[in-house]
Amino acid sequence: MINVLLAEDHTIVRDGIRLLLETDPNIHVVAEAKNGDEVLEKLAAEIKADIILTDLQMPGMDGHELILEIRAKYPRMPVIVLSMMDTDTHVSKAFENGASGYLLKNIGAEELIYGVKHVFHGGKYISSELSQSFFEKARNVFKVGRAQQSLISFSTREIEILSLIGEGLTNSEMSEKLFLSKRTIEGHRQTLIDKTGSRNTAALVKYAVLNGVIK
Repeated sequence: MINVLLAEDHTIVRDGIRLLLETDPNIHVVAEAKNGDEVLEKLAAEIKADIILTDLQMPGMDGHELILEIRAKYPRMPVIVLSMMDTDTHVSKAFENGASGYLLKNIGAEELIYGVKHVFHGGKYISSELSQSFFEKARNVFKVGRAQQSLISFSTREIEILSLIGEGLTNSEMSEKLFLSKRTIEGHRQTLIDKTGSRNTAALVKYAVLNGVIK
């Protein structure tokens, strides 16, 4: 049996969450609270809970503060956030404070129960909707990064010099091979470093190889 201590300040919402949880015969809401202060009072009164399921926005001690208090006083007690707050800031802060799960209130009973059981067995869980959102944001960042890279164009001469740098030729050797002054070669090298945002020649060669400019 998984004993849940439920913290939610709206009675009708709290009743609904309890009913959803207890559709599973292995989950029991052992106590309810309107805020973090009441959660701590019930734990101090030796209410035997396995998991705390809490909202974030509550009067008095809110969910973020509660997580910190639980981590300090009951370090083995897992806390799952159940909230409408879906911003990166709230999610990140909850996990940084020590939460083991983050669920959105628009999830169904199946995901709610799964999340509680998963955390109870030692895992961490985040709503599938949030996971998808984070994935899309990460993918968009990757696309932007690739698009920015593709905007960097190289002249035939620059690619030629990049290839020779990759072969390990010095400025003097490239100067002789390309019939250019050493100063011109040095200028091209610095331009390439600046254009690609590389810290030095080694980083420049790495960039060129990774982005298919040279083989």
